[in-house]
Amino acid sequence: MSDSITPLDKVGEFGLIRRIQQTVTLRQASTSLGIGDDAAIITPDANHDLVVSTDLLVEGVHFDLTFCPLKHLGYKAIAVNVSDVAAMNAIPTQLVVGIAVGARYSVEAIEELYEGMRLACEAYNVDLVGGDTTASRGGLTISVTAMGQVPHGQAVKRGGARPNDLICVTGDLGGAFLGLQVLEREKQAYMADPEMQPDLEKYTYVVQRQLRPEARMDVIHELRDLGVVPTAMIDISDGLASEVLHICQQSGTGARVFSENLPIANPTLEVAAEFNLDPIMCMLNGGEDYELLFTVPLSAHDKLKNHPDITIIGHITEKSDGVNLITKAGQPVPLRAQGWQHF
Repeated sequence: MSDSITPLDKVGEFGLIRRIQQTVTLRQASTSLGIGDDAAIITPDANHDLVVSTDLLVEGVHFDLTFCPLKHLGYKAIAVNVSDVAAMNAIPTQLVVGIAVGARYSVEAIEELYEGMRLACEAYNVDLVGGDTTASRGGLTISVTAMGQVPHGQAVKRGGARPNDLICVTGDLGGAFLGLQVLEREKQAYMADPEMQPDLEKYTYVVQRQLRPEARMDVIHELRDLGVVPTAMIDISDGLASEVLHICQQSGTGARVFSENLPIANPTLEVAAEFNLDPIMCMLNGGEDYELLFTVPLSAHDKLKNHPDITIIGHITEKSDGVNLITKAGQPVPLRAQGWQHF
């Protein structure tokens, strides 16, 4: 990327699209036609189902460019959509990206955004096949629609959990929420004293969880290798409590989630203590971890019990039992969704 700054109006919409097109590499055999026509052409074979998911990221609502580098934002925009495809037990194949961008953005800034997207496409082996660009009178808005394939009849929905199923979660929780707390605090300190240079080295783990989350496609592949098919699945974008409730509501069940089983990383615990925040609250209601929450039959226990990146946190119950968090003392507490509210 050159050091000079190019105004968007110098290259125009189609010039910008051509520049983006030159950076895109197609990897999927099912991509018949990518960027450059009225629509992309995807040709899945007759034995597969196609899943499609769309997410919007809006400046000032979902991200703050004061502390979110454009390359990280581009990567995250792709990762969160791939995460939705993963939550359907599907393999991502193609995506389209729409952006609305204000006049304060340069060509190089948009190329930096798309460089992050390119890196994510490479990481998840997915093709960027088109999209749209338009002007914005406000900030930056990014819309990503992701498509994926799954063998016919093997897509996993939210409503398939049954009593006695095990409740599992990948990775660890609460880090993204605490990373956001760190970044917001440093932003306020910077605004009070622009000469101050933030020292984020000790917060690397939680900041990374916030700025550049990873979709857990690795676990989807591992579950297939193990021969384990989840009965219900969802990705954790709005907080664990909210996602457990989604599964239970759509499955017509209750649940028991054990607080002492919830996975949290040591760096996350340290930051929670610094901010005087309850780690359980951070894990249940923080959101943006983009881990996978899924249920499996009890018969899958032996295949998963020693998995280094999957934790069994509870089990599904009859609906009449309610959805409860079980404390260390063994007391049931009704689970409440207190995470991200979209409106």
